[in-house]
Amino acid sequence: MLRYAYSAAAVCCAATIALAPAAAAAPPDDPNDARTESVNPALSAGVDLLLTSARIGVKALALTIVPLHYFPSFDAIITRESGWNMFAVNPTSGAYGLGQALPPEKMSTHGSDWRINPVTQLRWTYDYMVDRYGSPDAAWMFWQQNHWY
Repeated sequence: MLRYAYSAAAVCCAATIALAPAAAAAPPDDPNDARTESVNPALSAGVDLLLTSARIGVKALALTIVPLHYFPSFDAIITRESGWNMFAVNPTSGAYGLGQALPPEKMSTHGSDWRINPVTQLRWTYDYMVDRYGSPDAAWMFWQQNHWY
């Protein structure tokens, strides 16, 4: 079963890698932006569906890394920090990835592929929560008080 979860997630992640830059190129709901004038609504819906599927795939991967009893807290933080977008970049700080590592290069302790591999990002983020706060639950408690972790 685990082998299939990784395969499905890999397909979803490949779609994210291929489509994320294109989806991020045009800001949503900006009628004055020339890039949005020729967007086919069906294509846009297809891209949205693929990105949603990719995020679900990354969540499935997270369930293989994060102990189940910690997953609700882990999910709450990742949802707020990156929206489960492994390419998320904070425009102010430069924090990057699922867990919004700052500096992003910190994730290289878990693999040189940290820019493009959700497993590397998930492992780093989980370990960061455990090392800094003791658990994802404690990290979530901190996040709720400070809106960062």
